[in-house]
Amino acid sequence: MDVLLERSRELKEALSEFVLEAEGELAESLEAYAAAKSRRDRHDNVQQDLIIDTFLTEGKIGDRTPLDLFLASQADLSQSDRQLISSWQRSFIGLFAVTQILPDGFELMNWLTAKHYIVKPNNAQILEQMSRFKQGEILLTRIAPVTDQYWTFSGPCTLMGKLGKPKLAVAIGNFKENHKSDLYSDAPDLLEQAWQSVEQYHQQFLDFFGSDEVTMPGYQLNKKVAEFQEVMTQSRLAAAGIDDSKTLSEMAEEAGVGEEEIKAAAEEAGADSKVVSQLFDSKSTTKMVMPKVELPAELRKAEQVTALSHPRWGQMFLPTYSQFKALLEAEDWQNEDAEKLIRYYLENSTINAFIWKRLAKQYPTQLEKVLQTILERPKLKLERDLDALLEEFNKPTEPELPEIASVPIHLHNLFQEAVVEVNKSSSKSKSKKKTGFGFQKA
Repeated sequence: MDVLLERSRELKEALSEFVLEAEGELAESLEAYAAAKSRRDRHDNVQQDLIIDTFLTEGKIGDRTPLDLFLASQADLSQSDRQLISSWQRSFIGLFAVTQILPDGFELMNWLTAKHYIVKPNNAQILEQMSRFKQGEILLTRIAPVTDQYWTFSGPCTLMGKLGKPKLAVAIGNFKENHKSDLYSDAPDLLEQAWQSVEQYHQQFLDFFGSDEVTMPGYQLNKKVAEFQEVMTQSRLAAAGIDDSKTLSEMAEEAGVGEEEIKAAAEEAGADSKVVSQLFDSKSTTKMVMPKVELPAELRKAEQVTALSHPRWGQMFLPTYSQFKALLEAEDWQNEDAEKLIRYYLENSTINAFIWKRLAKQYPTQLEKVLQTILERPKLKLERDLDALLEEFNKPTEPELPEIASVPIHLHNLFQEAVVEVNKSSSKSKSKKKTGFGFQKA
């Protein structure tokens, strides 16, 4: 093990000890951070260690980080030590695939961004523990830079083994759900493109629907959303320089790809051939692909569904929004159903801060009275207390990257291929059940 790698271990231990033994504001910040980050369904040691490790570089004590406080407290650190510690601001958590086994570490690929890293354990014991890792296996871990050439494992490492495409797609979906603030941490260009796609989606929503709020029967809204997506697809094909009036043969010839290849790829991915040919077009510089939006069955069957759009919060589909507004407009609103609806909007994670602030702006007096009554807080003032109330019910007041944001092409392809595999497995299962071959689970 080289000297710098060993030094990174010593400094990391000193930093961890400094934070964990701290009192006062630093200790309070760590406690608040851990409470906010802890998931209700998991409180194991790995999760707690990961939260603490993340706090070391991302926590805030006023306008300073734990790294800032540690550096300020260590006057005798050399310049090289300070540079190494400062570089840990670039540490990030990712879902990695082991692409190569090295004598002193691994080459890993971050599945979220397709970027590759040389990562070396910074002590012999951990290296020995990781000797069982195999090429192709998936790891959930944090890594921190040591030099411009290689990184080290910063936090605990969860080994998920080798995953087929469907299970890998689920693992990535779980990562996106549990680590929303860490998406594309090592690729700010992809993150910027994703946010830009949300803004573009919102503008196109306004152009198509004529408003940022529309309400109609669920089955009808589903049809309109499909039409809306088709308009956006045509717009993006045109922006990519693809003429949708041309035949598949003409597009294949221009792209230098055989027509049969494109057809096969389209069939395998379960996607429209024009979209797949866009990915094969050598002239295209598109890095991100817009995910398909389709209303779930319960919304398609709903009597009324409201679609809301925002350039940062994205799009929301609510079957009870009209009911909520009617409640706020009614003089005699107090009944059991009204209380259930209010509490649902407070407690359900899909009802975000944007929805509450929109209602507060439209119905400030009525909403304040309703909340005072339901929560039995007669002194509650909406203008003063709304943000605190939202935080109390675990509703972030700043938007996280919405589901409608474009995703990198390699992830789009993975999700499409995962769906195809699941559908194939489902078809085989149905076939076995129909013909009576094989064993069936009860």
